Amino acid sequence: MENNLPLSEWSVILLFIIGAVIFVIIGLLFAKIIRPNKPNYEKLTTYESGEEPIGNAWNKINIRYYTLALIFILFEVEMIFFFPWATVYANKTIILNTNGKWLWFSMVEMAIFILILGIGLAYAWVKGYLDWAKPAENTSVFVSPIPNQKYQELNAKFGK
Repeated sequence: MENNLPLSEWSVILLFIIGAVIFVIIGLLFAKIIRPNKPNYEKLTTYESGEEPIGNAWNKINIRYYTLALIFILFEVEMIFFFPWATVYANKTIILNTNGKWLWFSMVEMAIFILILGIGLAYAWVKGYLDWAKPAENTSVFVSPIPNQKYQELNAKFGK
């Protein structure tokens, strides 16, 4: 049986993209239809990584977030260099062709690399970039513009 539709490689990719977009839209619409909608005080408060919100949201962001994130990204990117080393190190052909010299060269090279990373980590530690001082707690209480009675009415209406 001969295929009469002239599909190029690009049209297959386009169909795949269209199918993916339709799949996402249908999933989002279905989720919106079946999800429960019961607002209450806890659901409407700010949530930040398990920490209770403290103070006003318009405060300056602590620069230590950026420093810690940059240090994390630096070490995360440096760990990517271990994969090619490990794959080449596991290649038996290279090891046999160099009479074991490759083993020593690659081990010394990786030891130097890890030493440089360790020196960078020790430097950040000594300078105090990894220390985290939690700010003093603000005793202000969040006051919702919606009265608590409305939440109770909604919860009673939807059977909670």
